[in-house]
Amino acid sequence: MNRNVILLSLCQALLVTGNILLVAVNALIGRELAPSAALITLPVAFQFVGLMAATIPASLIMGRIGRRNGFYLGNSIGIAGALVCLLALQQASFWLFSVGTLLLGVGIGFGTLYRFAAVDACEPEQHSRAISLVMAGGVLAAVLGPNLAVYSRQWFDTQPFIGAFAGLLGLYVLALVLLSRIHFNPAPADALAGSQRPMREILAQPAFISAVVAGMVSYAVMVLLMTATPLAMARCGYSFGSAAQVIEWHVLGMFVPSFFTGRLLGRFGVRPMMQLGALLMLLCTAINLHGTSEWHFMLALLLLGVGWNFMFIGATQLVTRCYRPAEKAKSQAANEFLVFSMTTLAALSTGWLESSVGWATMNVLMVPVLLWAMAVIWWFRAEPQADAAAA
Repeated sequence: MNRNVILLSLCQALLVTGNILLVAVNALIGRELAPSAALITLPVAFQFVGLMAATIPASLIMGRIGRRNGFYLGNSIGIAGALVCLLALQQASFWLFSVGTLLLGVGIGFGTLYRFAAVDACEPEQHSRAISLVMAGGVLAAVLGPNLAVYSRQWFDTQPFIGAFAGLLGLYVLALVLLSRIHFNPAPADALAGSQRPMREILAQPAFISAVVAGMVSYAVMVLLMTATPLAMARCGYSFGSAAQVIEWHVLGMFVPSFFTGRLLGRFGVRPMMQLGALLMLLCTAINLHGTSEWHFMLALLLLGVGWNFMFIGATQLVTRCYRPAEKAKSQAANEFLVFSMTTLAALSTGWLESSVGWATMNVLMVPVLLWAMAVIWWFRAEPQADAAAA
């Protein structure tokens, strides 16, 4: 795999490290600053609102100014968000903190396109491996993120969470340095000038529907259960360190399989692997319903991460088969918007669900959602026709 894909993998690692850091601390900060229990996860929800709002503009902006400048812009917005969060923590302002997480979400929205940039950087036969390698950058994040969340609490005595956002600021600055070392291939002029189908026709493809549903369900279920886990563990009396360790195992589950997911997709097919991912996420809910010991939380979130990996990487590879070169920007924008709109709704509902219906009921509600996704993947199993149409 070429140097550019490896550097993109490191950028992805820094992005995910920051995301893990935010998962570990945002709900707990919300619990300290929120005026009511229902608003505890509002900063998390604002993060995903920012992400959702950035999905369409990020792809279209990169189509105009290029990948490098687009990623520069996204990281700069992330730096601004980290600075706002630092100011909010110093002033103990819940609403200013929510504004900061909104800006962080916008920056993350640009970063979600690292995996598509990896596809652009290699030959077609290497696409699945490139996506997997970029996603594998999260393995480094699985170690850095939780440990940064724990040890940064000791950096400032006055406010234990200020150190986390100082560390986040450093991650975004380092990503800017790495981006300056990457060579992004310009899009061929004939690809940009090629024929384009109406957006409705692209969206109506069975393969596109399967990819979007798999992406939406995998990300929404993962975010909902992952975000609620630190709150559920706190209610059960576990320490912040225990919750951070559970998140670490979850993130390892999310990204360690990426080293071989590309080969599994090539051998067994995209749809069977997405179905397997949904089954693993169902097993996660069963374990959560079985008990609330520390190993229950750890094993459940590990399986949740592996299931997400199989579903999301499979969905990413499938969606890249559904558009012609000239349709790339608008098709990726539509996919990201649909996936992260559902993720935002999940993040918005997490605090309310955890505080009102409880941890067990939350897991029960995920079962029909995952079964629906499996049914859609099976039903809409026709192969994409974009390549044939373009030829």
